[in-house]
Parts: sequence; structure tokens; C-alpha cells
Amino acid sequence: MPTYGLSTWSLHRTLGVAYADSPSQPRTDAPEPRWGLPQLSLLDLPANLRSRYLTDLQLCHFHLPSRSPAYLADLRAALAASHITLDALLVDDGDLTHPLHASRDRDWIASWIDTAAALGARYVRLIAGKQPPSESALATSAQHLLTLAHHASNGGVQVVIENWMALLPTPTELLDLLTRTHPHVKLCFDFGNWSGPDKYDHLAAIAPHAVAAHAKCAFPAPFAPDAQDFQRCCHLLRAASFSGTLALIYDGPHPDEWAHLALERALAIAAFTPDKSPPPVPPTEP
Repeated sequence: MPTYGLSTWSLHRTLGVAYADSPSQPRTDAPEPRWGLPQLSLLDLPANLRSRYLTDLQLCHFHLPSRSPAYLADLRAALAASHITLDALLVDDGDLTHPLHASRDRDWIASWIDTAAALGARYVRLIAGKQPPSESALATSAQHLLTLAHHASNGGVQVVIENWMALLPTPTELLDLLTRTHPHVKLCFDFGNWSGPDKYDHLAAIAPHAVAAHAKCAFPAPFAPDAQDFQRCCHLLRAASFSGTLALIYDGPHPDEWAHLALERALAIAAFTPDKSPPPVPPTEP
């Protein structure tokens, strides 16, 4: 059985701001109000998650207000106080296959691995590569991932990649890369990154390798989830005896993020325990 949490990707409006940090843009700790005024601080998020029956968190790197040792210690303490597991720090930039900047991006990513270790994260999720798949690109990605995985192991963190971006369009490339980096690099399984008529066959091929998952649900209309697609993806993981963190992902247009995440949680638990009645949907406000 999985544990249930969310990615801060689902809380753009709740957290309100982002903090630019990329290989080509030095960090300033100046907040960018991309989604409006913050409704909740990151330090207050762990207690809020517990009130909504969630136990795990995945944190997008651009949602972290500061990388100072003092702030990282405060956030780690807030997580511990609410008994929330930081399943992963999600590094949402960098290209380990870039023809000119792969080494620069690798070094930038390594600095974020140090941040993941300081926060006590279980995993750090990296982008395997943004270039089209080729023997050269896969070999370059594998080389850099192994270097980063060794660096991560020194801090007690494990590297995971995702079925995501141009380098990994099908199971063929993903499984090839996992073979090249075995056993040092694992998989975060994303429901929504692949599409088309082969989607479920492709996801079934990689499900046995998943140690974490992004449970992304489409909402064709407000409060109307595509339950068939979402639960079918859950069933693929259930068939593979998945027991990692199921991080709920909501990125629909309706502003009530918590209500839609509650619907996703109920669908997920029902999919993993089909012999039981779905759990109650928690209140929108704790």
C-alpha cells in the first residue's frame, strides 16, 4: 500500500510565490508573485498536511524561500514536528544532456542535492535530459546521473528520475537508462507525462520500477475528475505492488486546490482498496 502526500506543484496558488533558481540565473531569494498573495507559508504547510490526512511531501525547488542553513533547519524541524516525511526534493531545471552546458547543470544540480540532504529528503528527483534520445544522449545522461547518485549517497539521499522530458518518450529509453544506472537511480512514476493510445501499456511496462509516484488527475470541469484515467493508473501501480509515496498532483484551472486534492485522495484510496468503501473527503478548510 502507498502512503499519501502531495507535491507543492499542486499548491501554486496556496503558496503564491516562486523563487527563481536555475543554472543560468543566480538565486536572489526575491519572491516572484506568480500566483497571487501567499495563503500559507512553507513552514506552516506540514501541520496543514496532517490536518488533511496526508503524511508525505514532495517539494519543488522553486518553492523554497531560502537555502540558508537556518531556514533549512527550521523547515526540517517543522516537518518533524508534524510527522511529515519529505519524500523528495524535485529539481525542476537543468539538462544533463545539453551539448554545451551539461557539466554546468550537473554542478548546479549537485548543489540542490546538498539542499535535499540538509532537509532530510528521502529522494531527489532530477530531469534525466531535455535532448532527443540517442545513444550519445543516453550515455551522457547515465554518466552524469551516476556521478550525482554517488554524491547524493554521501548525504543519505537517493536519485530518482521520471518518465518525463524529451530524452525519455517511451519505456524503451527509460528502461535503457535505468539499466545503465542500476541500482543507483530509481523511478518516480508520473501518471500524466505520457499520453496517446499506448499510454497504459507504456506505464504498465515501467510500473514495477517505481519507488514514488506523481498521481496526476485531469479535471475536464471543476470538481469533475477524470476518475477512469486516474484510477486506471492507480491500478497499474497496485498490480506492481507499489508501496512508495503517492504524491497527489492538481494543476487544473479552478482555484480551490485543496478541494480538488481531496477528491484525488479519495479516488486513490478507493483504487488501492477496492474492497472497501471510499474514505471520507476531508474538509476544504482544516
